[in-house]
Amino acid sequence: MKRIARIIAVGTAAALAPGAAPAPQGVDMLIRGGTVYTGSDAPFVGDVAISGDRIRIVGRHANVTAKRTIDATGMIVAPGFIDPHTHIEKSLTDRSAATRLIAPFLMQGVTTAFIGNDGGGDPNVAKVLASAKTLPVGINFAAYAGFGAIRGRVIGAVDRAPTAAELARMKALTASAMCQGAMGFSTGLFYAPQSFARTEEVGTLAAEAGKRGGIYDSHIRDESSYTVGLAAAIDEAIEIGRLGRLPVHISHIKALGVDVQGQSGAIIAKVEAARRSGQDVTADQYPWSASGTSLVASLIPLWAQDGGRVALLKRFDDPKLAERLRTGMTENLRKRGGAASLLITEGQFKGRTLAEIAKARKQDPLAAAIALIRLHDPSVASFNQIEPDIAAFMKQPWVMTGSDASTGHPRVYATFARKYAKYVVADKVISLREFIERSSALTADTFHLEGRGHLKPGAFADVVVFDPKRYAPRATYEQPTLLTVGVGTVIVNGVLTVDKGVLTRRAAGRALPHKPTPGSCP
Repeated sequence: MKRIARIIAVGTAAALAPGAAPAPQGVDMLIRGGTVYTGSDAPFVGDVAISGDRIRIVGRHANVTAKRTIDATGMIVAPGFIDPHTHIEKSLTDRSAATRLIAPFLMQGVTTAFIGNDGGGDPNVAKVLASAKTLPVGINFAAYAGFGAIRGRVIGAVDRAPTAAELARMKALTASAMCQGAMGFSTGLFYAPQSFARTEEVGTLAAEAGKRGGIYDSHIRDESSYTVGLAAAIDEAIEIGRLGRLPVHISHIKALGVDVQGQSGAIIAKVEAARRSGQDVTADQYPWSASGTSLVASLIPLWAQDGGRVALLKRFDDPKLAERLRTGMTENLRKRGGAASLLITEGQFKGRTLAEIAKARKQDPLAAAIALIRLHDPSVASFNQIEPDIAAFMKQPWVMTGSDASTGHPRVYATFARKYAKYVVADKVISLREFIERSSALTADTFHLEGRGHLKPGAFADVVVFDPKRYAPRATYEQPTLLTVGVGTVIVNGVLTVDKGVLTRRAAGRALPHKPTPGSCP
């Protein structure tokens, strides 16, 4: 406490005459009298002063004159939150300036997000990052190179191994993406056609990211009992990290479905064992019992997805495959907890479960699902997790907050607020300090975001000020687009983007390119 009790300032104080009071420093903005969580120190009541895009002073009773002073009495002052798993790529390049602000994130205090997760990241990373120069955005963002995008470009949607030439081309694309500023190599091995790749293929490409200081981020091959099973999929992710000699990050860690519910302890033990052996393994988690995916991913067996949507629709019409397809879909529906556990979140059937739709159409759930997929593969909220597993994962010091933000699910608008309101305040699963640090500093440190995630002199001024009595989600599964309440101030790179609880419409976000290991790129 002695270290944080004193005011820490950037620069050298001018010499003072004996007994003379020091002259106040001039700053652009002063956040006065809040309970400050720096990301690494015990909380204290004090001030944060900002000049330009940087934090100047963090401490008690800052001796400054400010162009703007924000009274944070009774409020929490924290580093801007960082979301390591999202699907907001389209919003960041939307023609609408209002959409590019990413208001659902700002109103929760999220100032930085990652894109390209689940293997979807465009390998043309330079173009992705450069978009912020011509299309100003409201938050900072970093990008992954995606295995799905790379494999799809080289091999397509078919179920086969790459040739030597194809593997070489995929390696080159991965290396190039890293040299353009990708933060790592992302996979979604649950999804076709990525699911058609063997461990060795993935490890070979991950090694290209590892050579350049990247991270392996994965929606693992199976979070349930669809193929190899949850435990084996965790083992595979850890093995890919060993093969590629790079850190492993497990996306939205969970035990999904009736067959694996209750296995969180065994999964935690696997990760802990890898960490004890010296391997760098972390995870993110969203605080919701329902995952967000598509109806095809939920119910259609992988063999039927070989060749993409056109091939799938042909299989629907093949009477020779009807029994096999129905058997696989029946089993997958059971694993998901039944038709009442699948809520359609977009399109004409939005807000209705598969069970309700089947009843209204006078069909069985599988026939109704096929009918919906024929029209369009709709997004669904799949209720498949239990609270003891959610709490067990959340308590781990290597698990950070992530939204997996996707259309139709309330996690876009309310993930960080829900984690605070339910798991800090109501259920007391974690402390306020743990919530803040695992939503900011842990993420920044894990992914080497220099100058982010901490309130300290010289750091970028990404700050959130929220009311601990009012910070709460409003979005629900039925109304997923309601903005969070309780955030009074958000600052992105020194720019006030939320003021007195209202968006200022100022787009201050930046692209955050990863710096590859020196000497690893041409």
